[in-house]
Amino acid sequence: MVLSLLFASGFVQAGADEDRAAFREFYEQRFPNVELKQHINGAYALDAGRRAQWIEMEEFPPYEFTIDDGDSLYHEPFRNGSDYSSCFAGGGAVKQWYPQFVAGEIVTLEVAINQCREKNDEPALAYDGVEMAQLMTYMAYVSRDKVIDVSVPGEAVTAYERGKQFYYSRRGQLNFSCSQCHMQIVGMSLRSETLSASLGHVTHWPTYRFKWQEVGVLHRRFAECNEQVGSEALAFQHPAYRELEYFLTVMSNGLPINGPASRK
Repeated sequence: MVLSLLFASGFVQAGADEDRAAFREFYEQRFPNVELKQHINGAYALDAGRRAQWIEMEEFPPYEFTIDDGDSLYHEPFRNGSDYSSCFAGGGAVKQWYPQFVAGEIVTLEVAINQCREKNDEPALAYDGVEMAQLMTYMAYVSRDKVIDVSVPGEAVTAYERGKQFYYSRRGQLNFSCSQCHMQIVGMSLRSETLSASLGHVTHWPTYRFKWQEVGVLHRRFAECNEQVGSEALAFQHPAYRELEYFLTVMSNGLPINGPASRK
């Protein structure tokens, strides 16, 4: 019943709270022995053997130097003498409040970083660039254990619904949707990968993927997923990806930030 409701939700205008309740109920029923908050650990919440290996690896995390680089960038003064602290409170520990709906659009933390730079007469960073990944890694790190709290005000409902529609819509030569991998066949293996739950997907980014041999941002993964199903990847921070991130973050409200992370 829950599964059929969720797959229909691209057409049923349920509120965000109702969507989140159904989303969580689905995973509770699918994995009754997995505590909901454990889904922040992705596939490692579902595979005890791989989880043990991952915990050992986290003793010397491969993203450690990226945190340090991001720390330096965050505190490096702009040409006007200011820095990122003029835009972000708490030393940058703000990831739990993004994305936000501002002035008619979804503003992710990456967009907010470039808005801060514009405000201080600095050129924008490339969304697929190394410096953006470093800053995001540092800001995720200082936001660890902060609980996601992203609202959907009335004026944001249309953007939220578009993000939800993207999640459930099929695309590409394989005619796959996000929900097919991460709901219909969640927990199963696809090639050598265990498919993780979408609940908690946003909590652990940016992520060091051994496939990439570096830290990458969430929209890099979105683009990669699109390509894997034979669909054209969108540019990082394309409005459709921002709205998808918005939907997934609202679904993970109440879960703690645990990024940056490492993944296979």
